[in-house]
Amino acid sequence: MVDSDASKSYISYQPLGVVLAVMPWNYPLWQVFRFAAPALMAGNTVLLKHASNVPGSALEIEKIFLDAGFPKYSFSTLLIPSDAVNDILKNNIVKAATLTGSGPAGQAVASTAGENIKKTVLELGGSDPYLILADADLDHAAEQCATSRLLNAGQSCIGAKRFIVVEKVYDSFLQKFKDKLSSAMMGDPMQAVVLGPMARHDLRDEVHQQVVDSVSKGAKLLLGGTIPDSDGAYYPPTLLTNVSQGMPAYDDEIFGPVASVIKVKDEKEAIRVANDTEFGLGSCVFTQDIERGERIAREEIEAGCCFVNHFVKSDPRLPFGGIKTSGYGRELSYYGIREFVNIKTVYVK
Repeated sequence: MVDSDASKSYISYQPLGVVLAVMPWNYPLWQVFRFAAPALMAGNTVLLKHASNVPGSALEIEKIFLDAGFPKYSFSTLLIPSDAVNDILKNNIVKAATLTGSGPAGQAVASTAGENIKKTVLELGGSDPYLILADADLDHAAEQCATSRLLNAGQSCIGAKRFIVVEKVYDSFLQKFKDKLSSAMMGDPMQAVVLGPMARHDLRDEVHQQVVDSVSKGAKLLLGGTIPDSDGAYYPPTLLTNVSQGMPAYDDEIFGPVASVIKVKDEKEAIRVANDTEFGLGSCVFTQDIERGERIAREEIEAGCCFVNHFVKSDPRLPFGGIKTSGYGRELSYYGIREFVNIKTVYVK
């Protein structure tokens, strides 16, 4: 109930209907569930267009929902190519759409949805900045940064990508960070290794070209940066320093195990560099002054989330999403449930 001049007034939440979900390959189960569970709980139904290289995951997710007792057709998998998405989104049956993926894919879906006045939620790329301040616990920071950068072979939208280090602790952090990256064992993901192969050879080659281009523009290669002579789309932990504007390592998202380290003078410059990007998904601040870290996280960093002294992750209890070209809208938490509902005012006099 809401106090007003009516005898009764309140807010009713009604499902929009059929929601089209266009999902990526890098976390083929979790990415879908974090959208679908809230959307279904709100009363919507789902059409899933999963990435073309994970059809088995797409069909298994549908089976999981059916086995859990959801009505038939409440969740349906469409094994279709990407160029079929546009026509499906235009169909009057579809009332809204969500996409997790690249910027160009998000632009295409948002454009079609906009032309047809349909609600969208977009979770796109990121170039997450991790700020290491002068009072940071450097051992802890190096461990957290290495873990985040190497998760899923670096193929994560919220993986740490740009490491912005104040000059007072730059040398110490860099050595600790390099040691952590160089000790990460690469190999068969069915074995006890930290780093497996990337998803495809073309994606690995694209990452390598970004490294090559950055080095050609002045970046310094401290670790990795070579394609192994082995089967599989492997790419080693790679560390770049002397990174600046105009390089892929600074400007673009590198979707692989490549770390870009940037030296700055102080906290003020660290914040400026962190925000000097078109992306705004995740971010992190390392400092032993918790109030200082919280202030920076809350007020200074342009991102959908900012963690203090821990690498960025998604949690069902907290909303997840970005700003700027990293997208808009939120998944998870009750904010995610309310993305695809009609928030209706009911007023009775």
